[in-house]
Amino acid sequence: MRESEIKSMNRAFRILDDRKSRILDNEQTLKLKDRVKNIREYSLSNLDELLETATQRLQENGAEVVFARTPEDVLKTVYDIVKDEPIVAKSKSNAVDEVGVTDFLESKGLEVLETDLGDRIMQFYPESKPSHPIGPASHLNMKQIADLASKRFKTEVKPEPREILDIVKADVLHRISGCRVGITGANAVAAEDGSIVTVHNEGNISMVSMLDTHIVIVGMEKLVKNLEEAVSVVKLQTIYATGKKIPSYINVESGPSKTADIEQVLLKDMYGAKRLVVIFIDNGRSQALKEARESLMCIGCGSCIVTCPIYNAVGYDFGYKRHLGGRGVVLSRFMGGKQVCFDSGLFRCAQCGLCTENCPVDIKTSDLIGKLRKESVESGIFCDEHSKIAERVHKKGSPFL
Repeated sequence: MRESEIKSMNRAFRILDDRKSRILDNEQTLKLKDRVKNIREYSLSNLDELLETATQRLQENGAEVVFARTPEDVLKTVYDIVKDEPIVAKSKSNAVDEVGVTDFLESKGLEVLETDLGDRIMQFYPESKPSHPIGPASHLNMKQIADLASKRFKTEVKPEPREILDIVKADVLHRISGCRVGITGANAVAAEDGSIVTVHNEGNISMVSMLDTHIVIVGMEKLVKNLEEAVSVVKLQTIYATGKKIPSYINVESGPSKTADIEQVLLKDMYGAKRLVVIFIDNGRSQALKEARESLMCIGCGSCIVTCPIYNAVGYDFGYKRHLGGRGVVLSRFMGGKQVCFDSGLFRCAQCGLCTENCPVDIKTSDLIGKLRKESVESGIFCDEHSKIAERVHKKGSPFL
């Protein structure tokens, strides 16, 4: 990441951290933290049961459910649905980007329309990467964004927020009119209700989920017991991710569009999606559940990277795809393997513990990284030069290991 982009990201993070700090210490938030931590611990302890229940309930609600063990399984399922479409719409999703859906579909000749403003801006800047799970373009300043938009739309776009928003919005609304398939992630899945829960401020997920076919790609760790628990999780995520108490939208989707307004005769295909397909991803999560279960506690708020000194110094090079920072490094071990874990920044972590201190569910990322460092040294998976350095440090009993 460029130095100027690091500065822009740091500035954005300071604004976010200041906004968040104003609402963190009230009694209501503290109780919510405890509740969500208990919810996540229960979910991970009963994941197989919740997955079975969710599959059954979703199917009863009229949804199609697929369990994808690998990214290739996800891509095959998605492509079989969209292969005849010229363009598909997408909302911001770490899970979707984790398995490389956009790159894969574009390699097949399909256009993928990002509907989130930040992600749409990042489509104009393919040589860069998203820098925050909620604010993907946090590392870009106003002028950079205006320049990218000017180049994209072949017209001068002034470095003014409303002008940038208006031209990107108009383009998205024009293009989405040609879309019949929408792809989103999910913030939580309520197993007993068979419901997908998503949160957003822009309204784009509502548009994407109302297209003829709605594909939801979600990590299986997002399962919770019921809607009440799901709402608790997304409320806490919103507080830590945006510094606001509640998002503009909390969507609950439990099946394709239907109505029974004519003598209670159930009719499908009203205004919303005719088809709902839910794809649960494993992609190493089963193994992470056994060896680094705590890493799956995450609610996706990005609070850890906002205060991480290493991430604030190097940006998105510390992490794995959209799983940014130290926790992303941990997940990379199970999603990509030992070498990928090393390349994602295994030995960059300063072991300061600020990620845990600022995590709403107290994930001890430093401890998880320490275990992986030890494994890395003992297995000698990296080049000789790094191996010798790491081994010397390891033998001295460094706290960094």
